Amino acid sequence: MTVVDIHTHMISKEWLELLERESGTYAVADAPGGARAIYKGSTPFMTLTEAMSDYGLRIEAMDKAGVDVAVISLTCPSVYWGGEETSVRAARLVNGQMAAAQQAYPDRIRYLATLPWQYPARAVEELERACAAGAVGVMVLANVDGASLTDPRFAPVWEAVDARALPVLVHPSTPPGLDQLDIDRFHLVWSIGFPMDTTLALSRMLMDGFFGRYERLKIIGSHAAGCLPFLLGRLDAGPRYFAAAREKLSGSPADLASRIYADGITYSPAALRLTLDTFGPDNVLYGSDFPHLCGRMDETLELVGTLEPTEARRVRGANAERIFAL
Repeated sequence: MTVVDIHTHMISKEWLELLERESGTYAVADAPGGARAIYKGSTPFMTLTEAMSDYGLRIEAMDKAGVDVAVISLTCPSVYWGGEETSVRAARLVNGQMAAAQQAYPDRIRYLATLPWQYPARAVEELERACAAGAVGVMVLANVDGASLTDPRFAPVWEAVDARALPVLVHPSTPPGLDQLDIDRFHLVWSIGFPMDTTLALSRMLMDGFFGRYERLKIIGSHAAGCLPFLLGRLDAGPRYFAAAREKLSGSPADLASRIYADGITYSPAALRLTLDTFGPDNVLYGSDFPHLCGRMDETLELVGTLEPTEARRVRGANAERIFAL
């Protein structure tokens, strides 16, 4: 049985250096526990690890855990910083390095394209370039420097992605209003802020007619699509009571949720069971979040192993092989 990890990350020292030099928003500094982390203001939100930029260590870890294929992507804050040329240069740098890794490890590595979303015309150009180099999908953060993914200015990018029927991993970042949320302590930005960011992005898609406009692409919600499995009933009830909730609906949110895929990074069997019950066993995929500190390939595989064998087989790899045409 092929095991496919669809939520796993790589960065590079060159990308990190460019971020430090050009972003104006993010900084790299010491974090609690002795590690280094990327900060936004006073909030450390992405702790750096050695394996993030070492493909040899990645392959060793995959071998040890029993993961056959990794569909790698950049992590937050992606390339949504600096001016236009800086963002485009960062995207090309990341995509070029990941394409090279795919060539170096053709049986083990695939990659998701990084796009400079805040510059739509350039993002479409980079999508074409990355796909020509072998990208099997796209990764987008749940907000693009504070802008919602359903913002009309991103329509050209979504149209280009939809035309290719690509999978899109929606990955959280620091949510807008970070300073007002009081989540810079206790690493609540990870445990609460990130799922909230993903939940808002996917909920807007459900309510804004997104899936009626884009019928071919495949949206994958990170970390079990945030809190959506728990809140879908409430989201579905809203249109019965409030006219504003019905403004752009083309179907019930619960029915439209069948268009959403999710990874199985849930940290508990009960949450994983709810994720499968919400989206269906054909729409849940194995992910690890490796090599973040919270990303343990073996632990998430053990969690998938608590499922019924037929479901576990689909989640471990069969669904990903179908969705990514591996």
